[in-house]
Amino acid sequence: MAKTFEQSEVEVNRIVSGTKIKGDIETTSDLRFEGMLTGNLKTKGKLIIGSTGEVKGEVDCKNCDVEGKIDGKIIVSELLTLKATSIIIGDIVAKRLAIEPGAKFTGNCQMTDEGIIPQIPREEKKAAK
Repeated sequence: MAKTFEQSEVEVNRIVSGTKIKGDIETTSDLRFEGMLTGNLKTKGKLIIGSTGEVKGEVDCKNCDVEGKIDGKIIVSELLTLKATSIIIGDIVAKRLAIEPGAKFTGNCQMTDEGIIPQIPREEKKAAK
């Protein structure tokens, strides 16, 4: 009896180096981002910010690998990986976090087991200190 294999096609969007975008990006597919974005980026798939990638705004995704720079809040429902070349300026909310030696991170980090993103107002953070 012959075995049949179904190939699942994974669609991947790609924004190449040298591309500058002002505005928000929203997609349901995976995304590899090497350009520059001033705005928010949201995907239901995996996001890779390449070494030449730079985002100034909020990032919201399922999984994320960062090699470039993010200046803003990062919300990841599963795994966030900060590679050695990454620079993060802003708050992180993630279920799981992996940081390679050499990565630069300035901000706060919240982690949750259920993948549910807690929304804590800034006033409560200041009052807790």
